[in-house]
Amino acid sequence: MPTDARQTIVTLDLEGVLVPEVWIAVAERTGIDALRRTTRDEPDYDVLMRYRLGVLAEHGLTMSLISGVIAGLEPIPGASAFLDELRSIAQVIILSDTFEQFAAPLMVHLGQPTVFCHRLVVDNDLIVDYRLRQPDQKRRAVEAFHGLNYRVIAAGDSYNDTSMLAAADVGFLFKSPQNVRDEFPHFPAVDEYDELLALIRARLD
Repeated sequence: MPTDARQTIVTLDLEGVLVPEVWIAVAERTGIDALRRTTRDEPDYDVLMRYRLGVLAEHGLTMSLISGVIAGLEPIPGASAFLDELRSIAQVIILSDTFEQFAAPLMVHLGQPTVFCHRLVVDNDLIVDYRLRQPDQKRRAVEAFHGLNYRVIAAGDSYNDTSMLAAADVGFLFKSPQNVRDEFPHFPAVDEYDELLALIRARLD
């Protein structure tokens, strides 16, 4: 039986899928290679964030500096058109482990889609801590959508997306590094927006 697109929510990761990785952009701006480590490399998000906070404190990097880096970022080529087309055929929610302070300026470039993410604790322009919306919030959001009687199609690129993909009715790896693909071969993997859009369309028809 065909699936009514109005009964389906598509959940997407943000960084690496629609926009560049913020922390890598900060690493490139500052020359601090330690900040290149992302959820593509570290499966434990808390370990990764504690590591990042330590690097920020060591180098005295400010929220203002990071905001300046983000202000210069634009969506990955093709991302805006892809998201516009996807939103014309299904409801879309971005589930990200980024932070409200990072996401807000990026959403302007993407037509202000709905995004669920976390929040940084900033004191005197220094990032001193972070507050998770809730642990494993991507998976739990998908489970909540199921509780509302929605079908979920999900796509992401990193370790922290895999529980979301597993919880969804259909999950895809998109622009994912080889190490993640190797560990999760049961998720179909594509690299181009038109390929992902075709896969999603096929599940909506």
